[in-house]
Amino acid sequence: MGARDRVSTQYKGGPTAPYNRALFSLGIAASVPTVRDPPSPLIMKNPLSIAVALAAAAVVVPSAYAQDAQAGAKKIAMCNGCHGIPGYQASFPQVYKVPMIAGQSAKYIVSALNAYKKGDRKHPSMRGIADSLSEQDMADIAAYYEGLGGSVSLPETPAEQPPAQVAELLTKGACASCHGANFSKPIDPTYPKIAGQHADYLFVSLKEYKTEGNPRVGRANAIMGGQVKQFSVAELKLLANYVGSLPSQLKTVRPNPFHPGAH
Repeated sequence: MGARDRVSTQYKGGPTAPYNRALFSLGIAASVPTVRDPPSPLIMKNPLSIAVALAAAAVVVPSAYAQDAQAGAKKIAMCNGCHGIPGYQASFPQVYKVPMIAGQSAKYIVSALNAYKKGDRKHPSMRGIADSLSEQDMADIAAYYEGLGGSVSLPETPAEQPPAQVAELLTKGACASCHGANFSKPIDPTYPKIAGQHADYLFVSLKEYKTEGNPRVGRANAIMGGQVKQFSVAELKLLANYVGSLPSQLKTVRPNPFHPGAH
């Protein structure tokens, strides 16, 4: 039985079945109780979450391609100029460190690249790069970067609890319900690990989900768009700073100058 079939079996019925079926149509596991669990008050009292999930169900999920990390290592020359330099900063739409992608889930990297290719993410440079990649290229590159992750083991929950104000914001946004209690164990690999990611990148990314109607800036995602609307810009910065301060499985890996993908 494949992963998708297991999700289908797990989420066939129950009081949150409409929500679950919407997320299943995306090929992802729902962040809601299974038929074996009692209904979650958070989900049952949050019709916005259900509506957002149903709206997201129309998104077409790209088909899977066999991944070849060794082939991916030969296709990363365009990636190294930013993601292979520790502390490298982008300057659009504002100055911030480019994200660490070594150790990120391959499925998330493919999902992100497809979002740039479709225009759901509108950063001009990344859209241009994504447009140049085939689905096979994306799968190979993603497998390569996933393989660069170390075997860093993180606790199930952060050892240091967030300040009261941040804890309240995390609960309000139900951030752990998708990204995991330690923010490095997403409920589905198409969601990113965010613990320890550069705080300024997280902040810019969250703000972009607030942006609408701009052809060059912004991100279109029904779930994240609905979530960030709950917060002020100052609150998004508090969230980004806290999550960015946590232990991480992500890192920046300098390219090997003798490797074919380094040039």
